[in-house]
Amino acid sequence: MVRVRAAGLLLTAAYLAFVGWLLLRPHYVAWVPAPNLRPLGTIRADLAMSPVQAARRIGAGLGLLAPLGVLLPMAGGQVRASGFGSFVRTVFAALMVSLLLEFTQTLVPGQLFDVDALLLNTLGVALAYLLVVPAVRRRLRRREDAAAAAQPPPLVSSIAGRA
Repeated sequence: MVRVRAAGLLLTAAYLAFVGWLLLRPHYVAWVPAPNLRPLGTIRADLAMSPVQAARRIGAGLGLLAPLGVLLPMAGGQVRASGFGSFVRTVFAALMVSLLLEFTQTLVPGQLFDVDALLLNTLGVALAYLLVVPAVRRRLRRREDAAAAAQPPPLVSSIAGRA
């Protein structure tokens, strides 16, 4: 489990560095729209486009931080953690990362705050968690239980029983 946790921490740090690089680069454009502070405003505008463009833009929002839905629980390294508690911690951490990225973007030329990006990023993390983590944890628990059942009983208990 220690190796899984170390790999999770390393992959999470690397992924966050990549996302930071991707989102915090300046965009030099002649015109920048106003920040979107109305929930679902940008999503409605995306849905008014062609279906392919709408799917691409909404899918990009859902997929940007989605790997964190798997990487954050992996970095936690707990196979027997509470499913609901782990889900809430993961989604909250992703919400905070997304919020930090959105606020930091406002300091970069050509970038703006979009509340819909915050919603889509967090929803993407939640979906990735629900699709992957419960099944992987179940499989790891079964593997741990099978390994524990295959081990012989400890010698200490058999020696103590003779005395």
